[in-house]
Amino acid sequence: MLAVFVAALVAVLVEAFAPRAQRFIIQVFLATVSIATALIFVVYLATQDTSKTTAGGAVVIDGPALFLQGTILVLALMAVLTMADEASPESSAFTAQASAVPGSVDEARASRLGLVQTEIYPLILFSLVGMLLFPASNDLLTMFIALEVLSLPLYLLCGMARRRRLLSQEASLKYFLLGAFSSAFFLFGAALLYGFAGSVRLSAIAAAIADGGGTTAASAVVGKDGLLLMGIGLLAVGLLFKVGAVPFQSWTPDVYQGAPTPVTGFMAACTKVAAFGALLRIAYVAIPGVRWDWQPVIWVIAALTMLVGSIIAIVQADVKRMLAYSSIAHAGFILVGLLAMDRAGIGAVLFYLAAYGFTTIGAFALVTMVRTSTPDGGVGGEATHLSQWQGLGKRSPWLAAIFTLFLLAFAGIPLTSGFTSKFAVFSAAADQAPWGPGLVVVGVAASAIAVFFYIRVIVLMYFNDSVGDAVTVTRPGALTTLAVGVGVVATIGLGILPSAALGLANSSSVFLP
Repeated sequence: MLAVFVAALVAVLVEAFAPRAQRFIIQVFLATVSIATALIFVVYLATQDTSKTTAGGAVVIDGPALFLQGTILVLALMAVLTMADEASPESSAFTAQASAVPGSVDEARASRLGLVQTEIYPLILFSLVGMLLFPASNDLLTMFIALEVLSLPLYLLCGMARRRRLLSQEASLKYFLLGAFSSAFFLFGAALLYGFAGSVRLSAIAAAIADGGGTTAASAVVGKDGLLLMGIGLLAVGLLFKVGAVPFQSWTPDVYQGAPTPVTGFMAACTKVAAFGALLRIAYVAIPGVRWDWQPVIWVIAALTMLVGSIIAIVQADVKRMLAYSSIAHAGFILVGLLAMDRAGIGAVLFYLAAYGFTTIGAFALVTMVRTSTPDGGVGGEATHLSQWQGLGKRSPWLAAIFTLFLLAFAGIPLTSGFTSKFAVFSAAADQAPWGPGLVVVGVAASAIAVFFYIRVIVLMYFNDSVGDAVTVTRPGALTTLAVGVGVVATIGLGILPSAALGLANSSSVFLP
C-alpha cells in the first residue's frame, strides 16, 4: 500500500512540474512500476505464511487480505494497460481537458492541440490505495477511510469521457451523490456498533456479541439488540451499494454507461473485489455470532440481485448497460457463496472474484475497440448500441470470437472460468441447509435467464448482416493486446484447469480473528 501511495504522491508532483510532453510516459511508468512492486511485496508476504496485524492493529495481514490484494493489483495493472494504450489523442477514451465545459471553446481548443489527460493515473493510484486497504481493514474507522479513498477518485474519473461529455458528467454526479449517501449509512452503522461494543475493532465487536450484549451506556439506553441490528443494517447498506446489490443497484447501469470504458472495467472488477473483501471480513470476523439475524435478509437480497440483474439485462440495447446488469447479477451469485459461512464459501468467493475480474477487464477492453466511423473516414466514438454489433463476426472474427468467449464465461458455460466459479459458490451454499438449496435453485434459474441475453449478442455478431461502413474495429495496441490476452488465458485456464487457483483460494480462506 505504501508503494502505491508514494507513487501516487509522486504522480501529483509530476502533474505539477513535469513538462507536458513527458507526463504521459512518466505517469504510465510510475503506475505500472508501483503496481508491479506492490504485487511483488504481496507475493513475498504470502510466502511467509504468517498472519498478523500492523499499523497499530488497524490493518490485518492474513490469507484473504493477501489474496484479494494480489487479485486487485493484477486487475489494476490490466486496467492501466488498457488506459495507456491509445493510438492517438483522438482515439483516447478520456477528454483532453476535464475542467472544460462540454462544447465550450476551451474544450475545442484542448482537443485541437491534442492534449492528453494524464491526471487519471494519480487518481487511479489513490483509488487503488483505498482498494488495497478496504479488505485488509481491522476496524470500522479504517474501513471507512479506505472506502472514501477508493471512491472519491472514481467519482472524478467517471466524468472524464472524451465523447458524450454530458452523459459522463451526469454519471459522475449521480455516482458522487449516491455514493455520499451510502458512505453516510456506513458511518452511521459504525457509530451504532461502537455504541454497542465500545470499540470499532472487528474482534471487539465479535467479543461483545459473544458476551451476550454491549456494556456501554448507549446499549443500556437504546437496547443492545437495537444498536447491534441497526448498526449491521446501516453498515450493510454502504457495502451492498459498492457491490451493486439490489435494492442499491440503481447507479450501476448509468455510471457504467457514462464513464470512460477503461474506467468502467476498472470499477467493475477492482471495486467489486475490494468491496466483497470488506463484506467478507465483517461477516466472518465481526458479526458471525448473530448470523441467524442477518442471513435471512442477505438471502432475500442475493435472490433479488440475481433475478433483477438477469431479467432487466434482457431488455437492454446498450452493450455497457447490459454488462452493468450482468455485473449486478454476478454480485448476487457471489453473495450466495458469502452466505455459506465456512471455509468452502470463503474460498469459492475468492476464486469467483478473481475469475470474474479477469473476464470483465477483457470484455470492456474489447468494447473500446468497436467504434463509429466519421464521414471523412476517421474513427469516432464507441459503438455500444447492440444494433451496431451486427455482423461483427464477419468484420472482425478475432474480436467476435474473444468477446464470445467472455460472454460464455459470464453465462457460466462449462470449460470457462464462469462455470467453475458458479459451481464453487453453489456447491458451498448447497451444503448449508435449510436455506442453501433454495438459494441455489434461484441461482440456477437466474443463470438460465442470463444465458438468453448473452447468446443474443453472439447471434447478432455471427448471424445478422453487417451495418456497413458505419462501424469500424480499431487495431489494438500492444498493451491492450496484452491485457486482453491475460483475460483470455485466465478465462480458459480457470475453466479447464482450476484446481491450482481453487487450492490457493481455499488455502487463503482463514481470517485472522
